Amino acid sequence: METGKNETITVETTVQKPVGEVWRYWTQPEHITKWSFASEDWHAPNAENDVRAGGKFITRMEAKDGSFGFDFGGVYDEVRINEFISYTLDDGRKVAITFISQENDTKIIEAFEAETANPIEMQKAGWQAFMDNFKKYSEACKED
Repeated sequence: METGKNETITVETTVQKPVGEVWRYWTQPEHITKWSFASEDWHAPNAENDVRAGGKFITRMEAKDGSFGFDFGGVYDEVRINEFISYTLDDGRKVAITFISQENDTKIIEAFEAETANPIEMQKAGWQAFMDNFKKYSEACKED
């Protein structure tokens, strides 16, 4: 399978919550640690997030069995509360996330530059799994 340098991959979901709640669940570390993994055999034991242009973020992701882990981090390029986030990952790739308020629902569209080590289909499936996990978590949350 072919991998693509600078190819942009897009994943999306619609969450049945208002955009203000969705934004909190997406950006607050106490929520990030509860959804930022692609499968049940992984977890995110720690997250730090300074949501502003120039602010840094880092989420620790680990296999629950301790066999593997890594830090996912970068620096925010642009932040418009409840609307848009763009950032540059530590490896230099760009990511843009749009939050679209649709009455009591929120559509999230995330576009990211592919890396070259894994097939495009695998990357898309992995990022979509994160998005699906976020939807499941946020829809189950009671307003805080």
